[in-house]
Amino acid sequence: MRKIREEERRELEAQPQPQGHGVSGEGYVGTIPFQILSWRPRALYFPNFASHAQCQSIINMAKLQLKPSTLALRPGDTPENTKGIRTSSGMFISSSEDKTGILNQIEEKIARATMIPKTHGESFNVLRYEIGQLYESHHDSFDPNIFGRQRSQRIASFLLYLSDVEEGGETMFPYENEIIDPKYDFHQCTGLKVKPRQGDGLLFYSLFPNGTLDPTSLHGSCPVIKGQKWVATKWIGDNVQDEGN
Repeated sequence: MRKIREEERRELEAQPQPQGHGVSGEGYVGTIPFQILSWRPRALYFPNFASHAQCQSIINMAKLQLKPSTLALRPGDTPENTKGIRTSSGMFISSSEDKTGILNQIEEKIARATMIPKTHGESFNVLRYEIGQLYESHHDSFDPNIFGRQRSQRIASFLLYLSDVEEGGETMFPYENEIIDPKYDFHQCTGLKVKPRQGDGLLFYSLFPNGTLDPTSLHGSCPVIKGQKWVATKWIGDNVQDEGN
């Protein structure tokens, strides 16, 4: 009896085993916990997306290279008449420039969370907001009627919060649920507000699935009232980015 059972076991092991999750692809099931914050705009929150050590390492890479943040100017805009819209300091860094490999790890995880290959992501824009600093409401995608045709249009944005903020500094979406006010004051800090927590991530989509601009993706950074805000932003486009972007 024992010999028969052993032969049956070997015979079963020799047979092709069913693929529970597909024939090709990775050999494991992965999970990245998230919370849906909103459907209009489409916004998701990822708790504990990065570790304290990873966040601190990114801050250390960036803090000696910070410069005043700039804007993509529309026709008729000048640095003078747009002063005060974006008052943070920042720098750009690609994962290929990071010898620690941390940015590549974060980039790989963002690709898994979004299901958009990392080749479609721009360089990380690491930003520091000090007391009183802010970014007034804006869209991350570029309206072709204003900026012309883009080689790669921004589909989505992923914000990795690198620090807690004692007070203020929320990421806000004033047009949540399509409450679009043509008289909206861009200095206001209202609507859906996401408080930064170190290591957490925020993903939101700037375009509808048909490729047109989602007006409810208008967003901004509320003024920091107490402490500092550090964040690494990854913009994701609909085409492969140039090397180093």
